[in-house]
Amino acid sequence: MVRRTKEEAQETRNQILEAAEQAFYERGVARTTLADIATLAGVTRGAIYWHFSNKADLVQAMLDSLREPLDEMARASESADEEDPLGCMRKLLIHLFHQVALDPKTRRINEILFHKCEFTDEMCDLRQQRRTVSLDCNVRIALALRNAVNRGQLPENLDTERAAVSIHAYIDGMLYQWLLAPESFELHLEAERWVDTGLEMLRLSPSLRLPDNMRN
Repeated sequence: MVRRTKEEAQETRNQILEAAEQAFYERGVARTTLADIATLAGVTRGAIYWHFSNKADLVQAMLDSLREPLDEMARASESADEEDPLGCMRKLLIHLFHQVALDPKTRRINEILFHKCEFTDEMCDLRQQRRTVSLDCNVRIALALRNAVNRGQLPENLDTERAAVSIHAYIDGMLYQWLLAPESFELHLEAERWVDTGLEMLRLSPSLRLPDNMRN
């Protein structure tokens, strides 16, 4: 009986997330109310509050569902024992581009994040959550890049913190542009070339080198 109750609760949570995704995609986050989502999901507003504190919490849960399949590859590039950290990062980024371009759910959620999510007053919590996620992502990328430097895959004087921000901004910018105008280029067909363009920036840009007085 307890197991059945847990299964029902999980099913309700999934219904709410699916309804939220549909509503946010069609109307945008700011114009969607919890009542709209409850009606679409066939549940009460109380059921939503049982699973989520507010709309920002609901949006974050929707975004979190995308990261899990990529975590293993991300962890591999962050491991000091990984022999090919840059290769792992390349594989991860190519997979990301393919997933956004070819998987409808991934594409919808990213489009909501990039083009249909307004950080209004009621979404201040989400803005703070996104800020935290972004800063953490920079730290994780910098760690992977330091591992690549240690393996001789990137220049030994690479400013890994600056490089992490640069490649993060490059990938975000690519997704922003493609989601806004997908007819402008074939993201899934050109994924490898676009990723290699970003990685070549890390290898070749003089502006991403540490000054001599800052090197160990």
